[in-house]
Parts: sequence; C-alpha cells; structure tokens
Amino acid sequence: MDNVSQPVIDDTRRWLERAVIGLNLCPFAKAVHIKNQIHYAVCASDAPHAALMALRAELTDLMALDAALRDTTLLILPMCLAEFLEFNAFLKQADRVLRDLGLDGTVQIASFHPDFQFAGTLADDVTNGTNRSPYPMLHLLREASVARAVAAYPQAELIFEKNMQTLTALGNQGWAALGLGASLRGKIAP
Repeated sequence: MDNVSQPVIDDTRRWLERAVIGLNLCPFAKAVHIKNQIHYAVCASDAPHAALMALRAELTDLMALDAALRDTTLLILPMCLAEFLEFNAFLKQADRVLRDLGLDGTVQIASFHPDFQFAGTLADDVTNGTNRSPYPMLHLLREASVARAVAAYPQAELIFEKNMQTLTALGNQGWAALGLGASLRGKIAP
C-alpha cells in the first residue's frame, strides 16, 4: 500500500465508526463493517478521468465477488474533486459509468464530500454532516443488499429525519469533537 492510501483508509474508517455507525446515521453500516464486507479503495490521482476509470474497475470488481465477501465499496478520492460543486457535477459522469456497465438498478452510488451541502442550507448547517466525509467519496451499494436491509428495518423512511434530529442535537461543536477530519487534507488535496 502506498503512503497515501493507508492514512486515507484510516481516516475513512474513523469517520465510519464514529459518525456513520457511532451516531447510527446508517443503521445498516454496522453489520457489513463487523463482517468485513466493506472494501476501501483509494484513487490517489488528481484527475477526474482517473477517478472514473477507478469507479469502472471497482464496480466490475464488486460485481465479480459474492456479497458475502464484498457487500459494498467505498471509493475514496483524496486528491480529486476537492470543490463540492465540481464533485457534484462529476456525479453525472459516475452515473453514466454505472449505466454503461449495465448496472443501473443493480448498484447505486451514494456520494459523500467534506463540504457537502444540501440545497437550501447554509454551509455551516450541522445537518450537512449526514453526507460529509473526510475526503470526496463514492459509496457503491448493491441494490439487493439495500432492499434487504430496508425491508428488515422498521420505518426506514424515517432515517433521514432521525439523522437531522441527531445532528441538530449534537450541534457543530459536538460534530467537531468527533475528530472526523482528513489527516492528509491540505497535504495532498488540491
């Protein structure tokens, strides 16, 4: 593993454990984490084209393995797409890769970014934290796994609302106290 990948993966695991699982922002994450079914992939290029190539490779690899071995993939882009609007525009290209591979309806891509901002919110609104991660990231989820998890979870449609309440109660100071920043941000990101 190169000098960039391990710290990036460590930061991402810390975010997953402290925020996503620790605050129960995604009630489905704990099981795949405990079973080691999450694959962490780092694309250390600063070129969006390379990120698309990495996405294509990770989607192919995910589909080549049984879900019991790799249920989901986090493709982390520590040196690319540091600007949120640029990242947001990039998501259309990511969806095109999904369609080109014939995986639309089989895999979905969830997006996370250090500067994620919901439409209609201020940049410092703590509720943006539900989609904030240490680095720009694409979460590749198998639709079948999502459907099973949602079916097993009572009132899954209320997760988003519950997350907003959790983060509002936590506040910006509480969010900052979780220590979720990127240890390499500013050192490698543009």
